[in-house]
Amino acid sequence: MLKPLSTLALAFALAFPLAAADKAPRQPQRPVDLNTATVTELMQLPRVGQKTAERILAFRKQHGGFQRPEELMNVKGIGEKAFARLKPFLAATPRPASALR
Repeated sequence: MLKPLSTLALAFALAFPLAAADKAPRQPQRPVDLNTATVTELMQLPRVGQKTAERILAFRKQHGGFQRPEELMNVKGIGEKAFARLKPFLAATPRPASALR
């Protein structure tokens, strides 16, 4: 039979790798299109939570979409550092000509 301290140490040793796996950075399988992505798809981006994803959608709706991924820096909470971290995972399909009017 294990001593209580040994049992506790064993429990931490077994739980730690699982906790570390939860902290792994999220990365989408393919680039996320800022003009078509849902909240769920945006949340696959590193360090983008629900509130930030909702702000991106609100900005997209208000401004008719994104011409370039760099426009993401106009969304509250996304500065140069955050954009640099997200840039490899972003795409912005061109808006149709009818949407530009």
